Amino acid sequence: MDWTDIISRSEKTFWGMLGLRLLSADSQRVEIGLTATESHLNSMGIVHGGVLSSMMDQAMGTLVTATKGGREGVTTHLNVNFLSPMTKGELIVTAYPLHETFRTMTLRAEVHNSEGILGCISTATFRLPKAKTDAAAQKS
Repeated sequence: MDWTDIISRSEKTFWGMLGLRLLSADSQRVEIGLTATESHLNSMGIVHGGVLSSMMDQAMGTLVTATKGGREGVTTHLNVNFLSPMTKGELIVTAYPLHETFRTMTLRAEVHNSEGILGCISTATFRLPKAKTDAAAQKS
């Protein structure tokens, strides 16, 4: 799959604001990188939980797109467990598929720092919107 167009559009969205980088993607695994800076930290000096949650959500959403041939899904459920505080520096999120049906996917993701420390894990369910041809057929 050619990610050039999707990544180009994403640079102007939340993805770009966070500073995410697509490292690798196929139907079995997605890796996204982030250089955590001062702007990603909370008042305690650690990476904000919203940043980590967003990283995992973006990685799992990217995996849905990779698995479903370019179709994008929406998050319907996101569960996050924070395990170790993450600080400034390189963070890598990896997403894996767990279960797939025609219109839903359940996935898991984890964030590690450059030392390999596991910072958090997540599971999520994504739903694929009905294809426009499906919606048009139902109206007929």
